[in-house]
Amino acid sequence: MTRLVLVLGDQLSETLSALKEADRETDVVVMAEVADEATYVQHHPKKIAFIFAAMRKFAARLQEDGWDVRYTQLDDTDNSGSIPGELTRRAEETGATEVIATQPGEFRLIEALDEMGLKVRQLADDRFLTDLGWFEEWAKGRKTLRMEYFYREMRKHLGILMEDGEPAGGQWNFDHDNRKPAPDEVAFGGPMEFTPDETVEEVLDLVERRFGNSFGDVRPFWFATDQGQARRALTHFVKHALPRFGDFQDAMMGDNRFLYHSVISGYMNIGLLDPREVCEAVEEAWREGHAPINAVEGYIRQVIGWREYMRAIYFREGPDYPRRNWLNHQRKLPPLYWGQETKMRCLSKAVEETKEEAYAHHIQRLMVTGNFALLCGIDPAEVEDWYMRVYFDAFEWVTAPNTVGMSQFADGGVIASKPYVSSGSYIDRMSDYCGDCHYSVKQKTGEGACPFNVLYWHFMDRHRERFEKNPRMAQMYGTWDRMKDDKKATIRDEAEDFLKRLSDGEVV
Repeated sequence: MTRLVLVLGDQLSETLSALKEADRETDVVVMAEVADEATYVQHHPKKIAFIFAAMRKFAARLQEDGWDVRYTQLDDTDNSGSIPGELTRRAEETGATEVIATQPGEFRLIEALDEMGLKVRQLADDRFLTDLGWFEEWAKGRKTLRMEYFYREMRKHLGILMEDGEPAGGQWNFDHDNRKPAPDEVAFGGPMEFTPDETVEEVLDLVERRFGNSFGDVRPFWFATDQGQARRALTHFVKHALPRFGDFQDAMMGDNRFLYHSVISGYMNIGLLDPREVCEAVEEAWREGHAPINAVEGYIRQVIGWREYMRAIYFREGPDYPRRNWLNHQRKLPPLYWGQETKMRCLSKAVEETKEEAYAHHIQRLMVTGNFALLCGIDPAEVEDWYMRVYFDAFEWVTAPNTVGMSQFADGGVIASKPYVSSGSYIDRMSDYCGDCHYSVKQKTGEGACPFNVLYWHFMDRHRERFEKNPRMAQMYGTWDRMKDDKKATIRDEAEDFLKRLSDGEVV
């Protein structure tokens, strides 16, 4: 009996559980570019092109391997516009009454499949390095679920970067070695770029026609769109950038968008790279003496620590998680996030890079765009929506916990032990943004002072009741308490004035 095998745009792996369960002799693979998935948020055009091109190439590869693939392109006249619609249409076409699917990474799609008239069997997505049940066992009885301790258990569980049961290098975390400020120059030309082939060019033309008014530039386009290219991109990073990645992973530069970053998160997130092969390639570089332990440990922590942890938190917390708002922030996302002129060079550079590349690295996201949104009291749902719309690696299972939990502290501390907020001094220390900025980062108040400075203390002041007993914030409240009353009043007044001008749409 024929069954349908659903393969989504972020499930482009031959080891997908649905494909492993299926019979290529009798079952039919269903893949579809549908309006619902392309428009449920107004995605960056590069992200849409990246996924559609990779889908088309993956479908062709499955066909070469003998699968019966029914593929729907976005402009097909009989395209129903949704995943359930395409499954229903293909079921009528083939006589299938059952669907095999790998569980999607977003609750809205899980629920859509559950509500279909067809029988849909959703299998666990085993492309991750641990299953959700393992995380639940680890979490059982713990008052807090801190990533660092999860990460250590993952290292032991997976045997990654371990020696005789102990962490390689004698310690679990080398983060203190990975906080060097922006260097004078970068000895890496950036991630590997790929010239669009005929398939990619067709998709780029389609995206320009259908999504040309969305925020973001679709060309030039250089992402990998098949497994072979993605593996070459990984090899290029390990050989040329990994040795210095750790030192400068938190640094930011106005004229260098990638520093020593790999830019392969999107490849892992849609299935072109397996996280284990990534970790093995990185660990091998250390064992062969090619890369230092701080770089290797720092990179592996992002993959088997943060990436796996964020996914587990998303599914543990449930469908309401992306809309939590523990701090009750209600301000609208200001136009500068969509490219309106701003005098703040750090934000201008981060948004410019985001628009042109569909990418910005983790510190730009956390400590520039995220930090500013948190200090300004922007509605976290609008911040989450923005991150989902603008980055090529954005999928709700990873974006929601990173934004709602880590960046905006809207989950009340499920992920972070304190809010990730800072004045302009952190950005100045970790970047070269401030030297050419309209504002002076050294000036705390008054005309020309960096807005991050007054916004930081304003945030601390208005949320004092929530955070003054937090031991990690006590020192800063002590500093605030030692300020003279007139200085506090100046900070409050200048912050409120800035926020009003921001909300009024003025250039700030």
